[in-house]
Amino acid sequence: MRTSEVTRELAHLSDEAVVALMARSHDVALAELYDRFGRVAYGLARRILRDDALAQDAVQEAFLAVWRSADRFVEERAKASTWILTLVHRRAVDAVRREQRRRADSLDRAAEPAVEGAEEDAFLHLQRERVQAALRHLPDAQREALELAYYGGFTQSELAERLGQPLGTIKSRMFGGLSRMRELLGEPGTETSWTPTT
Repeated sequence: MRTSEVTRELAHLSDEAVVALMARSHDVALAELYDRFGRVAYGLARRILRDDALAQDAVQEAFLAVWRSADRFVEERAKASTWILTLVHRRAVDAVRREQRRRADSLDRAAEPAVEGAEEDAFLHLQRERVQAALRHLPDAQREALELAYYGGFTQSELAERLGQPLGTIKSRMFGGLSRMRELLGEPGTETSWTPTT
């Protein structure tokens, strides 16, 4: 059967059925999913990264992850579209972190900090590390919502729309995540300084 015939045939299948085919190493299934979600995935990555090349890289990495983990997709837990876009935004947020580290390293090497500013720089670096460590202790859903909101600049309404979740669910995740962050960091009131726009 020619690829075009398979592609026409796959166009009538549900997203979940295409993922199931991909789990059985059906390579045309990946192309079909990319046709369905590539544009939205790129838009999401571009919104987070604000850089065309980095967004393209994040989407490629995400679709590679989709291919590799298709056999672990559980239809009862999430729609295929939500699962795919979650993988995309994880890769995009990872890219944001890598880029921030790269830029911070470049700045550290390029600039000799003033003696009076060295203590403040060290304190800010320590605080960033503490926040990153606390984020790693959150459940995935809470961590992803917070990272997208604060690193990606998404509002709660935009997150709900992008992830296909009710606004109340997103608010709950963020509230729960911020409360847990406050506990982990041992700083009462931290969540009030992180209030996002909706």
